[in-house]
Amino acid sequence: MTTRPGPVEDLDSRESRASSATAADQQASIAARPGSLPAIELVGIAKKFQTRTGPVSAVERVDLVIGEGEFFSLLGPSGCGKTTTLRMIGGFEEPSEGQILLYGKDVVGIAPNHRDVNMVFQSYALFPHMSVFDNVAFGLRRKSVAKAEIRARVGKMLELVQLEGKSERRPKELSGGQQQRVALARALVNRPRALLLDEPLAALDLKLRQAMQIELKRIQREVGITFVFVTHDQNEALTMSDRLVVMNDGRIEQAGSPREVYERPRTRFVAGFIGTSNLMTRTVRALDGATAVLDCGPDESLTVPDAVSAGAAAGAELDITVRPEKVSLTHQPPASGSCVLRAAVAEVVYLGTSTQYTVRLTDGTELTVFIQNSSDSTDVADRGDQVWLGWNPNHTLALARTAENR
Repeated sequence: MTTRPGPVEDLDSRESRASSATAADQQASIAARPGSLPAIELVGIAKKFQTRTGPVSAVERVDLVIGEGEFFSLLGPSGCGKTTTLRMIGGFEEPSEGQILLYGKDVVGIAPNHRDVNMVFQSYALFPHMSVFDNVAFGLRRKSVAKAEIRARVGKMLELVQLEGKSERRPKELSGGQQQRVALARALVNRPRALLLDEPLAALDLKLRQAMQIELKRIQREVGITFVFVTHDQNEALTMSDRLVVMNDGRIEQAGSPREVYERPRTRFVAGFIGTSNLMTRTVRALDGATAVLDCGPDESLTVPDAVSAGAAAGAELDITVRPEKVSLTHQPPASGSCVLRAAVAEVVYLGTSTQYTVRLTDGTELTVFIQNSSDSTDVADRGDQVWLGWNPNHTLALARTAENR
């Protein structure tokens, strides 16, 4: 699956078009724009590792395009191939097949230090015996950059990462977040055309990690270069990315803006991995054009727009999803035209800004409902209450069971 970004500086308009734009549309858009050569392009990239029991496929024929100046994330569970993909871009792993293009130049076989990219690792890899200044200046000195220029560039970079005044400290005298900033400054001071980040926030505590997400995005906007960020944390990817891909078993399940991937997951895996989703499997009673009418109980209604594109067929089972925040919970039946299900409240959990209700349908399926807490939404229901669930049919999404079935 190949996706081409729209203009990096026009994120809002790109997101509004994303749900309808096809890969071919996006490719044509890039091709028609002079000087819009992608920063990074993967063409049929695959990676197999040899083991005692035979070859193991880590990445399977991935096609991907990353635009200049994007903050792009590779998201997925452990073992999905995201770090291997990043290491192939950086030159630390060679692909078994395919091309890696950096600004149109195939760099397969070129050593990492001869590619115009830098990498920030999860461990930071700072030199403990060197000062902050010397750590940041290390790459420039190896390139024999003049001393005056080194002082100027390192000073500017420390100011960018908000570490001015700490240039003489050793890494052990810094907090985890400050060490991460030193590693970032060291990578950026060489002025790479792209920066690769392999879960650089994983070792930080929750509060610091959230603060660093905002800082990383600020720094990326200020320097204006392409960031490729690997994470298994969906909140990180949604918070920081211009676009992202969700990977599973070495393949790309879905690519798009954070809003598109969250609001319009295409496969069961993506719906289950990104955020909290209510996943259900029902039989298709009939098709009304592209809309599927699903089997449900008396006084209940389930319709799914655009279900045919996910493989819906009369008499066959169909996987569907609806986000918990899209669902209303009432003691009276919702207005006609809604998707409507009967349920019993199994659990109520107060979360501060919202209340989470776990409800059980008549067939035993459990769903989650998030109700925003406000003056008119308190005590919506208690455990054991019989309730009605309702939502806009457009919020019901049909899911393909695998990426290949889309």
